Amino acid sequence: MRDAAVRVRGGMPGGAGAVALLWAAQVRPSARLDALFATAAHLTGLLAGYGVLVLLFLMARVPAVEHGVGADRLARWHAAGGRHVLLLCFGHALFALCGYAVHEGVDVVSAVRELFGYPAVAAAFAATALFAAVGATSVRAVRRRVGHETWRGVHLLVYLAASLAFGHQLAGPDLALAGWFWALAHTTVAVLLVWYRAVVPVRQALRHALRVAEVRVEGPGVVSVVVYGEHLAELRAEPGQFLRWRFLQRRLWHTALPFSLSAPVRGHALRITVKALGGHSRRIRRLRPGTRVIATGPFGALTAARRTRPKVLLIAGGVGITPMRALFETLPGGPGDLTLLYRAGAEEHLVLRSELEAIAAERQAGLHYLLGSSDAAYQPLAPQALLALVPDLTEHDVYLCGPPGMAEATQSALLRAGVPAGRIHSECFSF
Repeated sequence: MRDAAVRVRGGMPGGAGAVALLWAAQVRPSARLDALFATAAHLTGLLAGYGVLVLLFLMARVPAVEHGVGADRLARWHAAGGRHVLLLCFGHALFALCGYAVHEGVDVVSAVRELFGYPAVAAAFAATALFAAVGATSVRAVRRRVGHETWRGVHLLVYLAASLAFGHQLAGPDLALAGWFWALAHTTVAVLLVWYRAVVPVRQALRHALRVAEVRVEGPGVVSVVVYGEHLAELRAEPGQFLRWRFLQRRLWHTALPFSLSAPVRGHALRITVKALGGHSRRIRRLRPGTRVIATGPFGALTAARRTRPKVLLIAGGVGITPMRALFETLPGGPGDLTLLYRAGAEEHLVLRSELEAIAAERQAGLHYLLGSSDAAYQPLAPQALLALVPDLTEHDVYLCGPPGMAEATQSALLRAGVPAGRIHSECFSF
């Protein structure tokens, strides 16, 4: 699993290097100011075009990439890459504008007016504006105020922007040398997107015929949804993974929601457990038995394949208990090999408690509830507290899932307690 992440992460700058070599093969050295601007515009444009393809590839939901890297890590790479691509787009536009103005001997305003007379330039401007709109809605402060449907709708404009940008690339200089490269790259990414984001979900929906069987209350604001379907073994959904669920009921059908499995797949049944915080989660409580369901996936890399040590510590916070509960039941191990730490604000917030205690008793595994406010003086997930609970902590693999703040603080505490970074396996479902 870690090898896949290394390959993908290393392949991105490697591809950028190949693009730079294409640029170097086409560049014509010159000391003229307009030529220098044009050369810089060419390089930033090529890198921006490559960056757009990388961003689309990261979100294409290719199983080998999703399972090997992890969906949350891909989302973080996508977000960070988006900022760099926008900077490259703006740099390309600025260098091209300055180069044209110097070459033609006109002011910047006149250069803008004349450049917009070229259809390819107008298409590039429209693509950049769309990319900027997507970037603006992804800023954390903005996203908290924008509904999920609005955010998703704006993000779908990326496909239009990429098409417009490709048209601009086809009109670029010295196309004969690099045209085959861009055509092959765009075709490959387009095929992956269509196959894994359109064809596969439709095929899965027809094959598995999922329907809601039961919705049951697990605690204050928490419900479990049991879904029945056919040929579920073919999904190969492992404990620790999640699927994107689309419930074909009013006010839910248009949104795919990522929820992890809270129990292993059993026969014809899947189960998710949801905390009813947002509007969509509250509506899930009112799902009617028989409602059609479309589930795509599975996704995520928080599975048994990450394990490197005989002993495993599972740490869960909030709704992060759902994948941890499934792993608690299924991870191989003998008596004393597994320990689960469950962080919650109060006893009434503990979810699936009876199931956890039954699993712990059957497997002779450790189970500790860490209760209390997150701003209390005593922090049960601090380094010394963790070592007191698990004295041989440094000999464990650690699986971690919880709210972003809790997960980041716990990962830092684990590192300070001496757990190697390579043995800390985490996934965050806030994306």
